[in-house]
Amino acid sequence: MIERVHEHIIKELGENTRTDTIFVLTAIILNLITLGINSGIASGGGNATTTILLFTFVALLLIVNLVAEIGLIRGRQTRKKLLDGVLKMYKDQGVEGYYDPSLLSDYRTRYNLFMFAVLFTGLIALIVPFVLWVK
Repeated sequence: MIERVHEHIIKELGENTRTDTIFVLTAIILNLITLGINSGIASGGGNATTTILLFTFVALLLIVNLVAEIGLIRGRQTRKKLLDGVLKMYKDQGVEGYYDPSLLSDYRTRYNLFMFAVLFTGLIALIVPFVLWVK
């Protein structure tokens, strides 16, 4: 039975990793695409239609980045719970020496870097078009 629980936790960790990858890639790709579109709109001058488009893409950018950040926060929490369970299981089985608990802080750092990358590209995609627009 313990093997099935272990397999299930490992499967959940894999799903967690794939989901986090989707959040990060989607947000960063959208940020870069939005940066290009809004920069083109902003540098081309503005009429009512282009202004509406610019703010529509800004709203999309904000929503997708918010969802990605919340998803990454929840993913980090889920990974910690799963790994805590694995560590407890390893301890109960007497094999805890084979897993370094410091990996938990490494995962936390990785999540923080992912969140920073999403936030930073989002801010650039938000600020640059408005700088071009005001110019």
